[in-house]
Amino acid sequence: MAATRIQQLLFLSSVVLIHGDELRFLAIGDWGGVESWPYTTLYERAVSKTMGKIAEKLGTQFTIALGDNFYHHGVKNVDDPRFNETFENAFTAKSLMTPWYFCAGNHDHKGNVSAEIAYSSRSKRWNFPNFYYTKSWKIPGSDEELQLVLLDTVQLCGNSGDDYLNAQPEGPESVELSEAQWDWIEETLRSSTAHYLIVGGHYPVWSIAEHGPTTCLVHRLRPLLQKYNVTAYINGHDHNLQHLKEPNSAVEYFVIGSAAYIDNNTHHTNAVPKGSSLFYWADRSKEGGFAVVRVAVANMTLEFVDAFGTTLYKRELYPRSHRLTFK
Repeated sequence: MAATRIQQLLFLSSVVLIHGDELRFLAIGDWGGVESWPYTTLYERAVSKTMGKIAEKLGTQFTIALGDNFYHHGVKNVDDPRFNETFENAFTAKSLMTPWYFCAGNHDHKGNVSAEIAYSSRSKRWNFPNFYYTKSWKIPGSDEELQLVLLDTVQLCGNSGDDYLNAQPEGPESVELSEAQWDWIEETLRSSTAHYLIVGGHYPVWSIAEHGPTTCLVHRLRPLLQKYNVTAYINGHDHNLQHLKEPNSAVEYFVIGSAAYIDNNTHHTNAVPKGSSLFYWADRSKEGGFAVVRVAVANMTLEFVDAFGTTLYKRELYPRSHRLTFK
C-alpha cells in the first residue's frame, strides 16, 4: 500500500511539472454534425466526450478546429441555430470552455463564412477573427513561442465541388483575394522567429485518402513550408488520421479529419511521395478521432487518440533550430 501511494504521489508531481512547462491543446477537423436533428453525429458526440475528459486531465489551454464546421452547407447568418445545435450544445464539458480557433472548409464556404467570423463576438470561446490569421503563445517557463498560422485553403484554391466525386478544387473564386492571401502567407512565414511554427488549413497538402493531395497546395504552399522551415502542416478534409513526411524534407504533415465522420478510402496511396505515408487510421468501430498536442521547449508531441481515449500513434517534433539534427 505504501509503495502504491508513493507511486501515485510521484505521478501527480510529474503531472504538475509537465503542466507547468507545456502548452497543451487539442486539434479536430471535419466535426460539423448534420443539417437535421439531432444536428450532431454519433462520432461527433463520442469525440466531444473524450475530448472533455482529456482536456480536464491535461488542462489543455485551447482547441484548433480545421474546417467543415457545419455540414453540409455551412450557416446562413450569425443567428443560425446551428451554432448552438452543432457546437455550443455538443462540446459542453467545462474543460472545453477554453478558446477555440477556427478556419473554414469547403462545406463552410457553401454557406456564409463571414457569419462564422462574426460569431466570434457572440461566443466567449469561438475565435475566428478573419479568413486567415496568425496567433502565438509563449511556452511556459521560457521566452520561446509556438506560432499557429491558419489559412483559408478554399479561398486559396477554390471549392472542391461534390465531395463524392473526389474533385480537386476548381480554382479560386477571386484571384485577387487568393493572391493577397498567398502574399500574406509568405510574409508571415518569412518573418516568423517562433520556436515551433504550425500552419493549418482545411485541404491537405499530402493525403493517401479519398481526396488525395491538393494540387494547388502541393505546387504553391509546399515550397513555402519547406523554404521557411515550418514545423508541421495540419488539416482536415479527408475523414481519417494520417501522418506523412517526405524523406528529404523536415516538414511533417498531419491529417486530422475524423471528428464527425470516418472514411477508410486509400485510393491515393500512389499519389504521395514514396515512403512518405507513415501512419493511417480509419477504424469506424472506434467512433472518431482527434489529436492531442503537448509543446515543451525541448520537443513537441502530437498524439492521435480515438473516441475511446486510446492512443493510436505518437510523433515527437523538434524546434526549428534543431531540424537539421532531428529528422
